[in-house]
Amino acid sequence: MTNHILQDFIVLTKTGLFCSYGNFYLDPQEPVVDAVISHAHGDHAVSGNQNVYCTKATQLFMQHRYKKFAAASFEIKAYQQKFDINGVKISFHPAGHILGSAMVLMEYQGIRYLYTGDYKIEPDSTCEPIEFVEADVLITETTFADPNVTHPDAEEEIKKLNTVTSNIMLGAYALGKSQRLISLINKHCPHKKILVHHNVIPFVNIYEQLGITMGNYQVYDRKIMKQNLEGNIYLVPPMVFNSYIRAINVVRVFATGWKYLQQGNGIHLYISDHVDWNGIIKTISEVKPKEVWTLHGDGKQLKDHFKEQLNVKILN
Repeated sequence: MTNHILQDFIVLTKTGLFCSYGNFYLDPQEPVVDAVISHAHGDHAVSGNQNVYCTKATQLFMQHRYKKFAAASFEIKAYQQKFDINGVKISFHPAGHILGSAMVLMEYQGIRYLYTGDYKIEPDSTCEPIEFVEADVLITETTFADPNVTHPDAEEEIKKLNTVTSNIMLGAYALGKSQRLISLINKHCPHKKILVHHNVIPFVNIYEQLGITMGNYQVYDRKIMKQNLEGNIYLVPPMVFNSYIRAINVVRVFATGWKYLQQGNGIHLYISDHVDWNGIIKTISEVKPKEVWTLHGDGKQLKDHFKEQLNVKILN
């Protein structure tokens, strides 16, 4: 008897992605008893869960952000380490999104289900490179699942900052993107001085604690920005970037894959930590799934693209 794919193995509920067969949630949006968390961004990792299964880096980021409310208990798992939740065999595999990010492989009744969380396939020296594993079902994010979306090379994009002599206010997410940018700027814009906002520094410290070398930076000092009006990059989180809308003597730049967030800025800096269309197509070819289930974004174009050869199911 051949094992068959359970169409309800993972279902989307208001609390998040639920596996009733193992009675756990993947990246729940509100506190639950058993939470398997792919990575530490706030839209995937909420506070207040009872038991959190995650990587070491994800634990440290969550504990910084949520303090004692991070979770009642953490079950830290290394990549490739198999563990069991109520009869479902689980293992984490590097997702290449940010430090500690994991794709979640679930094995049940002989069928392998792979949940990607957020992921990217481009090289990034500040996190573990993606590791593809084969599965019967690929449950993928589709943030940029559009054939017209191709992310440019991050190393070429960062070099745009070399064309600016005046100071730059560079907006970026505090966790993941900021650390990647510090590393890229040090490698490709060596004459720039990086001044990091104090809200970003704790995450930088955790990266360094876990052995990631990013190069030179210092904590932001307003005096330096005011006295030296060129050559500095002030790296700030989105809230600060948006509230300093009238900052003078700076060129405003925001690092993102989203076009609408580039509007009104001095330079467009397309650096994304998500897969683009080509990245999703490559992932499908590597994972070799029999079915693809889509999340976070629009799976319609993917469904259309594979209509003759692969069943694509849209979960959101």
